[in-house]
Amino acid sequence: MEEKIAIQGIKGSFHHQVAQEYFGKEVLVDECRSFKEVVDSLLTNRSISAVMALENSTAGTILPNYALIDENNLQIKGEHYIPIFMNFMALSGQKIADIKKVCSHPMALLQCQTFFKDYPHLELIEDTDTAEVAKRIREQNLKGVAAIASKAAAKFYDLEILEEGIQTMKSNSTRFLVLSSKNAAPVVNGANKASLKFVLENKKGSLVSVLNILRDFDLDMTKIQSVPVVDVPWKYAFFIDVLFQDEEELHKVTEVLGGLTQELKVLGIYKSGLL
Repeated sequence: MEEKIAIQGIKGSFHHQVAQEYFGKEVLVDECRSFKEVVDSLLTNRSISAVMALENSTAGTILPNYALIDENNLQIKGEHYIPIFMNFMALSGQKIADIKKVCSHPMALLQCQTFFKDYPHLELIEDTDTAEVAKRIREQNLKGVAAIASKAAAKFYDLEILEEGIQTMKSNSTRFLVLSSKNAAPVVNGANKASLKFVLENKKGSLVSVLNILRDFDLDMTKIQSVPVVDVPWKYAFFIDVLFQDEEELHKVTEVLGGLTQELKVLGIYKSGLL
C-alpha cells in the first residue's frame, strides 16, 4: 500500500499545496474534512504523516489544534510556511455584483474582511474547506455563489477568478506543522527548534521563573501561547516554541523545567521552517 499524507481539505487546498512542497509534487494525500479526521487518519495508520495549519499572520492561532496535538500525543517533525493569497472565484461569465453568497473556511473569511466591507450585499457562509467549496460550485453548477481559495483550486475546478489577492494583509502567511504519531516520530538530523507544553502551579512568579531559565540557557523563544486547561477553571497550559543551537543544552533545559512545572511535554524537536 502506498504511503499517504493526511491533509485537511482536498486537492487544490492550501494544505495540499504544503504537502506537495514539503513531500514532493507526486505526494499521495488522504483528504480529510476536519482536523479531527486528520488526527484519526494518523492514529489509524491511513497516513504516515499529516499537515496541519496552526497559525496565520493575520487571523491568529487555531487554538483547538494545540489540544488535538497534545491530547493525541502527536509529534511535530517539521514545519512549513507559505504565503497565502486569497482569490474570489465563481463560475465563468459572472461579475461580483451577480454573486450573493461567499462560502469558505472561517480562517479564509477572516483574512478578507476589508475586501468584504466594500461588498455589503455578500452573505458570508463558513464552510469546511476552501477548495471543497470550489469543487462544489463546479459540480453543482452553482451560480451566484463564490469561493475564496487558491489559484490552484480555481485551476483544478475550472472557475474564473473575479478578484485576485483579496486578503487584507498582502504579506499574509500561514504556518503549518508536519505531524506523526508518537510511535512513528523520527529523529530529525540538524534540528534547531523545539515545541514544548507545560502547566504551572498557580503561584506568583512561576511563569517568570520558566522564562528566566530559557534566558539563562540562551534559548530564543519564538512563540508562547496559553490555552485553558479544560477541567480546571482559570488554569492554563502554555505552549512555547524555542530555537536552540545545541540539543544537549535543550535536554538540560527540559530537565530543569521538569522540576519547575506540574507537567512538561516535548511536542517535537525539528528544523525551523524559516531558517
